[in-house]
Amino acid sequence: MSLLAPARLRAVVVDDEAMSRARLCRLLGLEADVEVIAECADGDSAVAALRRLPADVVFLDIRLPDLNGFGVLQALPAARRPQVVFVTAHAEHALRAFDADAVDYLLKPYSAERLGAALARVRRARAGHTPRPSSAGAAGEGAREAYPQRLAVPIGARLRLLPVEEIESVIAQSNYVELHAGGQAYLLRETLNGIEARLDPSRFVRIHRSRIVQLQAVRDIEQLDGGRYLLRLVNGQRLGSGASYRERIREAMGLG
Repeated sequence: MSLLAPARLRAVVVDDEAMSRARLCRLLGLEADVEVIAECADGDSAVAALRRLPADVVFLDIRLPDLNGFGVLQALPAARRPQVVFVTAHAEHALRAFDADAVDYLLKPYSAERLGAALARVRRARAGHTPRPSSAGAAGEGAREAYPQRLAVPIGARLRLLPVEEIESVIAQSNYVELHAGGQAYLLRETLNGIEARLDPSRFVRIHRSRIVQLQAVRDIEQLDGGRYLLRLVNGQRLGSGASYRERIREAMGLG
C-alpha cells in the first residue's frame, strides 16, 4: 500500500515592500509542501487574488496601501478566508490579529526558524489538531471587554503578551512608552495618549504628561507644593505628578 504525500499548502503573500515579499517567497519556496500561488503588493489586489484562488494560507502584512490587512479579511466572505499568518514590523496589532483568528504573528525581522514554527502551526491547524489562539480569554456570555487584558510587547524577535494587571507604571520615552512590570521594563512603540486610551481608567491614572500609574501599584502618596504629589510605588519607583493633574489624582485616589 502506498502512502499518499501530504497535500500542498497553497500560499498567498501580501506585502507592499518588494524585498520583504521576495524574501518570504524565497523562504517558503524551500518548503517541499508549500506553493506560493500569488504575490500582492496592496490590499485591493490581495482581496481579488483571495477571492479568485483556492488559498490555504495567506501571509498578510498589516500596513498596506489602500486597504490594511484587517480590511482585507473583512472584505472576504467567510468561506473564502484561508488561514492567516500576519507578518508585520508593528507589534501593537498582535492582540487584534489573534482576535481575527490569526494562526500566528511574525514580527519583522524574523528568522527562517521562526517562519518554520509558524508553518508548523498552520499545518497543525489545517489537520485540526490545534485550535487557533485567541487573546480574548473568557468573557461573560461572549461579550468582549472594553479594554484589553494583555498588551503585546516585543522582546527581540518574539512577542510577549503582557497581562495589563502586571503593569505598574507607563513612562513616555520619545516615540516609545516604557512599561514597568514585575521588575522589568518593556519598550513599546506607542504614544502615551495611545496607551492611555487602551488602559482602563478605573485602574490606571495619568499623573503627568509623561507618566501613568496603576492605582493598585501605589504604596503611598505625599503632597508637595504647587498642587503636585510624589507617588511611591510598590516596585520602588518614585514618580512626581504634574500640577494640572491634581484633581484627577485626588479623585482616583479618593483623597476627597
